[in-house]
Amino acid sequence: MASQLVESSVAESVLAVAMANGGEFAEIFAEDRRSTSAGLDDGRVEQVTSGRDRGAGIRVVVGETTGYAYTSDLTERGLETAARAAAAAAKGGGNGVKVVALGSPSSHPVNNIDVDPTSVAKARKVELLLEANEAARSVDGAIVQVSAGYSDARREILVANTEGVYATDAQVRTAFRVSVVANGDSGMQTGYESLGHTMGFELFDRHKVADVGLAAANQAITKLRARPAPSGAMPVVIKCGSGGVLFHEACGHGLEADLIAKGASVYRDRVGQLVASPLVTLVDDGTMSGEWGAIGIDDEGNPSQYNVLIQDGVLTDYMWDYLRARKEGHKVSGNGRRQNYTYLPMVRMTNTYVLNGTEDPEAIVRDTPNGVYVAKLGGGSVNTATGDFVFGMTEAYLIENGQITEPLREGNLIGNGPQVLQDIDLLGNDFAMGSPGTCGKDGQGVPVGDGQPTLRVKSLTIGGTAA
Repeated sequence: MASQLVESSVAESVLAVAMANGGEFAEIFAEDRRSTSAGLDDGRVEQVTSGRDRGAGIRVVVGETTGYAYTSDLTERGLETAARAAAAAAKGGGNGVKVVALGSPSSHPVNNIDVDPTSVAKARKVELLLEANEAARSVDGAIVQVSAGYSDARREILVANTEGVYATDAQVRTAFRVSVVANGDSGMQTGYESLGHTMGFELFDRHKVADVGLAAANQAITKLRARPAPSGAMPVVIKCGSGGVLFHEACGHGLEADLIAKGASVYRDRVGQLVASPLVTLVDDGTMSGEWGAIGIDDEGNPSQYNVLIQDGVLTDYMWDYLRARKEGHKVSGNGRRQNYTYLPMVRMTNTYVLNGTEDPEAIVRDTPNGVYVAKLGGGSVNTATGDFVFGMTEAYLIENGQITEPLREGNLIGNGPQVLQDIDLLGNDFAMGSPGTCGKDGQGVPVGDGQPTLRVKSLTIGGTAA
């Protein structure tokens, strides 16, 4: 169990060493991570690998300076050595000692695991790859390549600090993906589908990997008959679940308190102001059981929370980690996260999504005479200081006379996050979460989820190639 990573008596001793060497605040973050992955390409299983990594990071804060040291040695001596190094890095001084009494570790479980993936034979995991491969290739003879991947990871963490926090969490994530290439008169086209939840191997009792393979293959085959995407400004309807990444990137990052503090966000000093259509309520929710970004505690030991960021179009709050909250006299929001024990925590999203509206999604399309229907968004980039973004459309269709018609080849959505929030004029009642994601920030990646109901943006620029 995570509680055995560092015993309370050891944690107390290590924190005392950190404070005796000049610290004003000290923290231990210990982690034990185990993972398994398997991959298939061109009908052949290429690798089945397992790994394990254990260690701890010690953070010491003195004024505005933070010292950090990490070690794979979880003995008391190893942790105390790291604590001294972190305190020295924080340029601490003095001989004051603060004694912290830690009781039993607290736990705030959000996810229930029915079948531990480590109890499942690797042969069964390989069978899943073969099932998805067979399903994808059955769709059409134009399918020329299929690759599939399985992964599971169990992450146990323990956080102890000089404010009396002593908390643990165990996070099990299981995922599956399929990539497909189809070849036709228009050249090579690709399809991609993924599945992932914070749960155990019971994921595959609830979802069939054959369906994942079929979805990826059908996407690639559909693109073989696609026409070039149009270009210019026009209404865009985004299918439920597929556009959450737009909100994650185009406004979510801009609502992280560290970027606010740096002046690197267009949302700075706008709490209480109307920043979006009154239809929009945006939340970040680490308590969303089973979703990819669900956590019991953040990586600073704070329980995950349901945080309303925008309520009926009005900006209500930002996301906070310990240091930013401490400096501003604000309560933490459970958004202090890190990739692993070798990194310092920073403000990060968990599951970020737009709440349901009231419109029938089919009516939204009917009420759009001409435009583009985006069934799946791909990767993108955003300038948080201005909100300007570019996102790829991996699956999109024309809307003509209020009907979804021809498929489009991949193009881009180009716009501005704050403007898009204001330009949402129809919001569906069919909320769905999207595919599992990994959010990158300052060289760290953490698992996140996003979602939204079907919605219409009254004008977005399409970067297509059609004349």
